[in-house]
Amino acid sequence: MEKINLQEKLALMTEYWSPRIAGELNGQVVKLAKLNGEFVWHHHEREDELFLVLNGRLTIQFRDGDILLNVGEMLIIPRGVEHRPVATEEVSILLFEPAGTLNTGNVRSRHTRDTLDVI
Repeated sequence: MEKINLQEKLALMTEYWSPRIAGELNGQVVKLAKLNGEFVWHHHEREDELFLVLNGRLTIQFRDGDILLNVGEMLIIPRGVEHRPVATEEVSILLFEPAGTLNTGNVRSRHTRDTLDVI
């Protein structure tokens, strides 16, 4: 067992939209990411996805409206729901989802990361 300091791990990260694995448990992964700008519209066929904002503000766009997340707020997006994260300035997030979940879901784009580094 090893304690993980999320802020220290985030300080090591410089790339936007490039999640890193901070931990694994029970077939799930805890990911950290820094975001800035607009992501791609996508959905995950088989996986629910949890977003927790650690720093900044994140808008999750849906086809029928937006949800704004502030520091300390989280949102669970059910599988199959199309969404697009948007950060108007740098935001740091924690993601919790099944191992093997592709960050861009059903879409391939310049943001797609087939393999993730452990931080």
